[in-house]
Amino acid sequence: MTTESKNDVWLEGTVLDAPQLSHENHGTQFYRFSLCIPRLSGQADTLPILVPESLLSPVNAGASVRIHGQLRSFNNRSGVGSRLVLTVYALQVETGSGEFRNQITLSGTLCKPPIFRRTPLGRSICDLMLAVSRRYGRADYLPVIAWGQLAIQSCHLGVGDALSLEGRIQSRIYHKVMGQRTEERIAYEVSMMHLLDEAAKAAL
Repeated sequence: MTTESKNDVWLEGTVLDAPQLSHENHGTQFYRFSLCIPRLSGQADTLPILVPESLLSPVNAGASVRIHGQLRSFNNRSGVGSRLVLTVYALQVETGSGEFRNQITLSGTLCKPPIFRRTPLGRSICDLMLAVSRRYGRADYLPVIAWGQLAIQSCHLGVGDALSLEGRIQSRIYHKVMGQRTEERIAYEVSMMHLLDEAAKAAL
């Protein structure tokens, strides 16, 4: 089964810090900053944003900004932190309206077998790894988590199956034991809200 790749992110939130220079590529400077987006639950997601210098003008600490972009992944070969690093790459940046938004639409193929489990209270969870093709033969490898009925539906899929979904990008703090010390880290993943793939729906 094949699917047309899609990777669209729409965010609106509050800039937490002043942009810092990340790197330069083909004469363009890229900057990083953190965007805070509250959830309905009262918690908030803090997401890493990468933006070219040409789009920086609305980005100031404390400002509300609206971003359209893509969720990108790359392998961290420094030996520090998670090997798979996720970042929202901004394609458009505008002054925000004050209405928070965290939405992502993805279409790709599964590149690892789904991992299904249950919480101590019996709630179903399924971990997925979605490969979403980019231009020039590259791909982004994006971790997706599904809960409840969506977990039951998606756990029947196999490696190479197409998957299309809508969801949000969430941040999660965890603690990594490093010898005699414990280090606090942040993981990012896509929380599936709606399953768009008809084959996955039919697997129930």
